[in-house]
Amino acid sequence: MASSTIRIQEADFDLTTEIKNLRQGDLQVGAIVSFLGTVRDMNEGQEVRGMTLEHYPGMTEKALEDIVTQAQQRWDLRNTVVIHRVGPLLPEDQIVLVAVSSAHRGEAFAACEYIMDFLKTAAPFWKKEETPDGGRWVDARVTDEAALARWNKSK
Repeated sequence: MASSTIRIQEADFDLTTEIKNLRQGDLQVGAIVSFLGTVRDMNEGQEVRGMTLEHYPGMTEKALEDIVTQAQQRWDLRNTVVIHRVGPLLPEDQIVLVAVSSAHRGEAFAACEYIMDFLKTAAPFWKKEETPDGGRWVDARVTDEAALARWNKSK
């Protein structure tokens, strides 16, 4: 039975510790795939000095649980961890970690990408970037929507 950990938090996280915990004591793990998202200093050609991430407590966790459950139903996963930070962040700060373990790499790669694609478009997070011209809210990109559409085609 696959297990999952989902956390929304302001505090940073340690990538090495999270990956170690993901496979700890599970001798069936043959592959771990992770995605780590960080704050860039540029977006759409404009300098980004920082950002603030907001979420809808309770609803966000439920949305992430649903996304992870869908991935676990599609692929044979051992464990999954999703950590998403909220609050003020600066360039180079870690934002999100999606990591999955499986017996085989193909399933781990596909599930990690699937979770991240759905997280970017279906989870209730709001991102406000601080630029030299002031704050601006950031919408989902067309490329994020296209990534999501391919999963809907492959059901």
